[in-house]
Amino acid sequence: MRQTGFPFLPKDFIETEEGLIFAVVSYHPHEQKVGCFLRYVNDQNGWHKVDTEQANRLLERHHPEYLYYSDQFDAAFHAVPVDRIVRHHRPEERLQLLLQQPAEDVLQQKFHKLITILQHYQVDIDAIGLTGSMLINQQKSTSDIDLVLYGRDAFHQCRKAIQSAIADNQLQKLDDAQMQENYQRRDSELDFGSFSWHEYRKYNKAMIDGSKFDIGMVCLNDELDIEHRHFLKQGIRTIQCQVTDDSRAFDFPARYQVDNAMTPEVISFTHTYVGQVEKGEFIEVCGALECDASGTCRIVVGSTREARGEYIKVVEQK
Repeated sequence: MRQTGFPFLPKDFIETEEGLIFAVVSYHPHEQKVGCFLRYVNDQNGWHKVDTEQANRLLERHHPEYLYYSDQFDAAFHAVPVDRIVRHHRPEERLQLLLQQPAEDVLQQKFHKLITILQHYQVDIDAIGLTGSMLINQQKSTSDIDLVLYGRDAFHQCRKAIQSAIADNQLQKLDDAQMQENYQRRDSELDFGSFSWHEYRKYNKAMIDGSKFDIGMVCLNDELDIEHRHFLKQGIRTIQCQVTDDSRAFDFPARYQVDNAMTPEVISFTHTYVGQVEKGEFIEVCGALECDASGTCRIVVGSTREARGEYIKVVEQK
């Protein structure tokens, strides 16, 4: 699953000696650096989470060497040289470790129960990892359980398992209050009704005994596209189109093929719009238009993690 020369995958965490933990966001190195985004900072009060704005401000002031601009993607993110990494937190190792130990808190108890339920519905335990706050043992009683599935087949099997477990009342779908909290955190451009309609049908999140969990997918090596094109942003565009291929809807980034000749591909770098639309649906997209040297263009949603002003939504169901 992991390449020997570059063993870093999205959803991993990497830690530096300055007390910074970054979430890996890229499958490939960027000038021998790991593409990532700062998520946790260790100060006199211990570890705490930071949002995009706080992360950028902190690095600009104290660690500008971790700011990175990609000419290939015409985008700014964070990047850490491999030799500056003092600890590599791997989700699949963390999951196996916790399963072998007695639960130390209520959330770990729910995690153990969740894995047992997923196994009952034929999810391959060896294809699962544990990321988010539990990866670095910084969870609170109110934290989510963030699972990662390695490979498309395992991920979609897990989605089916969640759907079946909800139908069997082994798991619960998010109630209105929990969906509202999810909506506030995502800061989506959609209204609440539209946001929740899109979310409920994804089956990539649910509840177990009052705690929310979600699943994200990391592609296997043979499922990856090698991107060598250089894109330049051309401003914000809004288009309406029909989805012609949703096979990579839950990839990171999510990719949708559409029937727009000028922009045949829509890409989302924000989790809010992963798995958002399905083949055959008519959709509206607002995002950054990007074009390469050949004139091939695409629309990118999520030029920032919060994707303010950008969205993907169904305007007519199939």
